[in-house]
Amino acid sequence: MASATELPFGTRLIGETEKALNAILRRLLAGSGVGEPQWVTLNVAIAAGGALDEGALAGRLAQVRKVTGEDARARLRELEEHGLLTVLADGGPVVPTAAGLDFRRRVAARVEELTARLWGDRPEAELAAAGALLNTVLARANKELAGP
Repeated sequence: MASATELPFGTRLIGETEKALNAILRRLLAGSGVGEPQWVTLNVAIAAGGALDEGALAGRLAQVRKVTGEDARARLRELEEHGLLTVLADGGPVVPTAAGLDFRRRVAARVEELTARLWGDRPEAELAAAGALLNTVLARANKELAGP
C-alpha cells in the first residue's frame, strides 16, 4: 500500500513520473537548441546506423514518437539544420554527423549518471519486474492506438 506521500500505481503515477523525467531531460538539453522530440529523433537515427533512408526513418520515428510522418520528417530536418544529422542524397540514407555523435555522447553520459542516481541502487529483480510491467502497458497502449 502506498504511503501518504506515495502515489498508488496508475495513470497519475506514470504521468507524473514521465513529466518529471522530461523536465530533467529539458534541463540536460537546455541551451542546445535540441528538445525532447529532436533528442528522441537523434537517438533513433543513430541506432539505425545509416541503414534507413529518410522515408523509412521517418516511418520508424512516427511509430516511436506516436506522431505523423510529416512531424517526424520535420524533426529530421531540424536536426539537419542543427548540423547533427545529414541526408546523404535526396531522400537517401540518414546518418549522424560527427557533431551529432558527439552531442549524443555528451548528453547520454549525463543521462547515465542520472539513471544511476534514480534507480541504479534497485535490485535486479525489482528492475526486471518494473520493466516487464511497463513493456506490457506499452504493448497494450500501442495495440489501442492501432485498434479500430
